[in-house]
Amino acid sequence: MAGSQSDSEPEVYRPAAAASNRPVAPPPPSAQGGYTPPPSASAQQALELYSPSSRPASPPPVRSVEEQPPPPPTQTRPPAVQRTPPPTPIAKDPEHATGPAPRRSVPPPPPPAVTPVAVRPPRGAVAAESAAAMAPATGVGAAKGIRWKGELGEVAEESEATEEEADLVEETLREAPSWLISLVIHLIVLLLLALLASPAGQRLGRVVLTLGPASEPSDSDELSEFAMEDPMDSMVESFDEQPVDTPVEVPMPSEIPAIDLPEPEAIEAMEVPIMAGNLPIKPMVTGRSGAMKSALLAAYGGDESTVEAVELGLKWLQRQQRRDGSWSLTGPYMDGASSENKAAATAMALLAFQGDGNTHKSGPYAKEVERGTKFLLKQQDREGFFAKGTRVRHARAYAQAQCTIALCELYAMTQDSWLREPAQKAVDYAEAAQSELGGWRYEPGQGADLSVTGWFVMALESARSGGLDVDPQVMYKVDEYLDTVQAYDGAAYSYQARGTPSPTMTAEGLLCRQYLGWQRDHPALVEAVETIVAKYNFDIDEGNYYYWYYATQVLHHYGGKPWSSWNARMKPQLTGAQVRAGSEAGSWSPQGSRWGSSGGRLYTTCLAIYCLEVYYRHLPLYALNQPPAAPPAPREPGPDDFIPGGGF
Repeated sequence: MAGSQSDSEPEVYRPAAAASNRPVAPPPPSAQGGYTPPPSASAQQALELYSPSSRPASPPPVRSVEEQPPPPPTQTRPPAVQRTPPPTPIAKDPEHATGPAPRRSVPPPPPPAVTPVAVRPPRGAVAAESAAAMAPATGVGAAKGIRWKGELGEVAEESEATEEEADLVEETLREAPSWLISLVIHLIVLLLLALLASPAGQRLGRVVLTLGPASEPSDSDELSEFAMEDPMDSMVESFDEQPVDTPVEVPMPSEIPAIDLPEPEAIEAMEVPIMAGNLPIKPMVTGRSGAMKSALLAAYGGDESTVEAVELGLKWLQRQQRRDGSWSLTGPYMDGASSENKAAATAMALLAFQGDGNTHKSGPYAKEVERGTKFLLKQQDREGFFAKGTRVRHARAYAQAQCTIALCELYAMTQDSWLREPAQKAVDYAEAAQSELGGWRYEPGQGADLSVTGWFVMALESARSGGLDVDPQVMYKVDEYLDTVQAYDGAAYSYQARGTPSPTMTAEGLLCRQYLGWQRDHPALVEAVETIVAKYNFDIDEGNYYYWYYATQVLHHYGGKPWSSWNARMKPQLTGAQVRAGSEAGSWSPQGSRWGSSGGRLYTTCLAIYCLEVYYRHLPLYALNQPPAAPPAPREPGPDDFIPGGGF
């Protein structure tokens, strides 16, 4: 009966006959002490017989069937663990025994298992010798039973060949560089993709790739050539198989009957409104210096008197600049404004310097322009608003629009990247502040009036001229708003919708119409220009600098006789009203003028300088001295029409 087997002790096979006929030897003394008898002569002979080194070349004598031990039961051998093998039990051979059969002793139990130490497996011949040394002894109790001399050699050779092959593959993979392995893998992937992408690969259902050592040696390392089928061949064959159409002759009539067509109806002329995206970008500030300035000055009626008056006015403004680069509406000059608005005062002074060709980079007043521009940039917040320091509510919108004009004009003149971001931010604020009515007023997005709207239109036009981003829809809404404040089909304008038209608001509305695309021969523009020249021509006694500022620009763009008539009155009267002596030399007094008390001396001086710079300040919108269109048909004046003596 087979003994039990544990994880640490190999099972010892004991034949049933030997276990029943022989007495069981007493167990050996403990490992701590006691005498262990030497092996007997028969045991020594058995050791020599089963030892691999002393095994004879000839096979051992054949035993009888009765003496052959039965094979051991089949068992699953546990994984090999490096340990000290227990002593192999020695079975006594009856044929070599002398004398009476001695009593067979039971082998001692194996010593306790020793925890093996992880050792790297040997290679080659060393691995074979190590495997031979670690293999369990053959004979009774072995896993396969009794192994004879011939079988052991074959097993060793097969094991050695298998281990050498595995070691060779492992060593090759280990010593190969990583880039070579990556290259081989990528080449294989590329070949597979090329094969699948080709026409030949489209007919493949599945591709199986097996990697590993070749089972049979190859006779040649050269690549085999193969031919790929051209897909055009099959297409040509399919076209050849198509049936050919046979031409059929169709009789043509000799005469084609005439078809009566209705007479075309008369096409009436239709006025196309200004659409977003159709607004042309007009140059504005390219004639302020150099030869262009001199040519425009002579072409539009300027002379030495206007140049001298502008120079005196700029010198007066230079003396009024403060240490922080700003200007003030309240002083330190005489006749200041009733309330302060430093943002508006600084912007208006900068517009006067820039209108004569000065920038922060060039011109005799470049230093003043640079200081004033830096002051404005310090006032601008993240949303692009400049007039946060202005206390008067209704003055903030004017200041914001004037600061935007000054910054956009300076960027258009210099294209300095330092100014692009703040100028664009100011434009974005103006677009966001537009109300649903299409105009602007004192608070962003609330209401509209033509006075504030005119300044913002000039700001956006200056931005468009300089190449800044302006939403065309904003300008289209302005055109719609002007329709709500116009009268007489656009020949007159009022402060707000359903209001009374006035010369001042008419001039401001006409200037917006000119920049929004009205042509010079527009009937409403022609009628309004003729009315201004005939009934509301320049008169210094009126003291309306605000009206003069807008009317001068409208007539300058229009040109021709209306402009000549206006300029013939404006040039001598305005230059003659300039202060020529004293501490205020170069300025224009606000006394007796409209809104003089609210704007002050700086306000009237800047507007007067704009009028005298008009010859070159903005390029004319229409051709030079273009004749006016035919005058419109006469009509009866309305009750709200502005007529001579009607006032402003």
